[in-house]
Amino acid sequence: MLQRLSSYQPHALALLRIVAGLLFVHSGMVLLFDIPASIYPPPPPETATTMLIAGAFELVGGALLVIGFLTRPTALILSVMMVVAYWSYYAPSNPYPANNNGAAAILFCFIFLYLVFAGPGAWAIDREGQRSS
Repeated sequence: MLQRLSSYQPHALALLRIVAGLLFVHSGMVLLFDIPASIYPPPPPETATTMLIAGAFELVGGALLVIGFLTRPTALILSVMMVVAYWSYYAPSNPYPANNNGAAAILFCFIFLYLVFAGPGAWAIDREGQRSS
């Protein structure tokens, strides 16, 4: 049974990549266009440039992950971005993720770091030319 489950590993990896990418596309759309409208108050004006840059990275990086193009370098950039987001945005208010709402940033950081090493999985443009598992 475990061998049968293991045969689906590339597909499970692809689902992880695609869902994480879609969540980032959604987050980028909220930051850049407020679509769908956020339930949270707008960020302070002094963070507008940072939010614009983060939104662009999230929208473009998320889209690249969804289609599985440039997966490893994109995942590395997004992983580093999540480290920076956690330590600059969430941690200053409280060092504990449960108290600062930064758990998602940590989780995304490690999902993206995993994609750097694991690659895109199935259903990816990057997958072309790779041997099948």
